Amino acid sequence: MSDAVSVRLLASLDEVSAAQWDALHDGAHPFVAHAFLRGLEATGCLREDWGWTPHHLSLWRGDELVAAMPAYLKQNSHGEFVFDHAWARAYAQHGLDYFPKWLSAVPYSPVTGPRLLARAPEHRRLLLRAMAQLCERQELSSAHVNFHADEETADFAAEGDADWLERVDVQYHWRNRPDADGRRWQDFDEFLAAFDHKHRKNIRQERAKVARAGVRMRVVEGAQASEADLATMYGFYRSTFDQYGNHAALTLAFLRHLARELPQALVMFLADYEGEPVAGALCLRGADTLYGRYWGARAELPGLHFETCYYQGIEYCLREGLHAFEPGAQGEHKIARGFLPTEVRSRHWIAHPSFRDALRPWCREEAASVRRYAQTLRAHSPFKAVAGADGGHGAAAADSSSSGA
Repeated sequence: MSDAVSVRLLASLDEVSAAQWDALHDGAHPFVAHAFLRGLEATGCLREDWGWTPHHLSLWRGDELVAAMPAYLKQNSHGEFVFDHAWARAYAQHGLDYFPKWLSAVPYSPVTGPRLLARAPEHRRLLLRAMAQLCERQELSSAHVNFHADEETADFAAEGDADWLERVDVQYHWRNRPDADGRRWQDFDEFLAAFDHKHRKNIRQERAKVARAGVRMRVVEGAQASEADLATMYGFYRSTFDQYGNHAALTLAFLRHLARELPQALVMFLADYEGEPVAGALCLRGADTLYGRYWGARAELPGLHFETCYYQGIEYCLREGLHAFEPGAQGEHKIARGFLPTEVRSRHWIAHPSFRDALRPWCREEAASVRRYAQTLRAHSPFKAVAGADGGHGAAAADSSSSGA
């Protein structure tokens, strides 16, 4: 650790100003904005009894914040989307405590983006060094950095790939990549023209069913969202969690906070049927990417889920000039609708040397298995095969990495 830089652990983002925090990133990813993360803390979305205790890592040169990580002490693995239950069981079988662990991530959000917030690469590496050192000093089992940006991979390598174990998973992302002539899709018809006949026909039929039913879609952005819109969307969100017997972590106060503090980021797609809203999807907008987060409905209509969660988002991206749409974790059914397999990554520092040594080959084998699975999925691309395609229009290939917005 540099003598000129000191380390502070923050129990709340109230301990640092929004201007200081937001000066460390380019603003392209709304999930690392001070307003978003502090909003989770201030509106009752993070609770110790749910396993989330803010424990943000920050580096200072005097009164200047030079680097930071959104980070939390975790008493469980809830709301992370990188599953380590087997690791926790292995610790317990050996009479060791896996929890608490230290996690750098965006709570409840499996979205790729920056985690090492700093303007200088050397400060990103200092963050990782400090995290590992403090993990040992505080006698925590492990430190984890979930869904980090591709640009940060070199920082982990510099601190030792053997120590920061890599895990790989697959999500399904939409990309409006330029073709060989540098042209992107301009509207939904052009997007569909890149599909093979079968998949193009299926999508048209799905959308036609929704239209024939009389459903009318509304796009509501944060600045225009009424109290009724926010309450309606929150009701849909709650209903989805209630349906599966899970607790809804976000609060209505948090949605109000987003509409007030990050109006440019909040985007909702609401479906009206017979004069009443019957479904909705909650998204966040970054500089170049739309992120689908939650959906809910109180009516079962053919095609309603796909229209609300996927097609409306794609149309929004095409209309607004966004080049990517990440609709959330899991869901092979997304492939047929133009969302192709994309690798996402996380890194893990294990304090116990024997466990670290045991997990290293385990992570390698898991990554190889995930990549084989992703390769199999790519064979089911709905796009027309194009000789020599490199990921542009009509390509069957997909990303092998994800860099976020």
